[in-house]
Amino acid sequence: MTTTSEPTAETTTGGAGRTVNGRPSQLRPVLAILGRDLFVTWRELPGFLAQVLLQPVFVLFIFGQVLGSLDFLQGDYAQLLFPGVVALTAFLTALQNTALPLVIDFSFSKEIEDRLLAPTSTVMVALEKIAFASLRALVASAAMFPLGIWILGEIPWRTEAFPLVVLFVVLGAVTGGAAGLTLGTLVPARKINTVFALVLTPLLFTGAAQYPWASLEVLRWFQVLTALNPLTYVSEGLRGALLPDAPHIPVWVCLLVLTGFLALFTATGTRGFLRRALD
Repeated sequence: MTTTSEPTAETTTGGAGRTVNGRPSQLRPVLAILGRDLFVTWRELPGFLAQVLLQPVFVLFIFGQVLGSLDFLQGDYAQLLFPGVVALTAFLTALQNTALPLVIDFSFSKEIEDRLLAPTSTVMVALEKIAFASLRALVASAAMFPLGIWILGEIPWRTEAFPLVVLFVVLGAVTGGAAGLTLGTLVPARKINTVFALVLTPLLFTGAAQYPWASLEVLRWFQVLTALNPLTYVSEGLRGALLPDAPHIPVWVCLLVLTGFLALFTATGTRGFLRRALD
């Protein structure tokens, strides 16, 4: 006599969007939301690229090309500048593309309510925000390499550095996205413009994007201040990967500190997101 057994909660169900333990999958709805966000970005790609690349392109053009052509800077300064501009693009693009839409979603458009109704956890919705902003930042960062060749004529590059470059760009983008999640959930909508003006400018100029961190020994107080900026470790990590002979913070230190910043911002950002979602 043969018997058949019915699937239980502990066995694989085979249903779409379900896990091996029979509970609804947390990942499938998040991927659907992410796919929709990416589709919207694709439709608005020219405007998106113009928005995120204008600032770094002008920084590269003025400091790398114009001032260099006028002999106000040393000849190899553009090579030291380029890794910092890529780092700046990755970190700030992710930060802005997380924080600003999040403030709008929670205050004016209330679009966040639709996302919170998705069959997934609130934390996963928050992490999707980081992932989406990070992907946008990666596109912008990748675009800086051909633009750098076009503006400067040549950029520092070593084929063997490719894995490290990818690692630091990804880590910088994700950390920037997590910082944006923290900022977007902690700051009230009415104060976001003021806070952005007070936060972005110091981040931009204390992130070692325009100078090697080690060169600040003559300004010790500013060197200490710069060490508190997570962007510094993205800039120095990329500089160490592309220009190993230039002065830079050791790569392993950059990786360790960035991982710490990522954990801190992710924890504070998701906690703030949960608080705002419950409100």
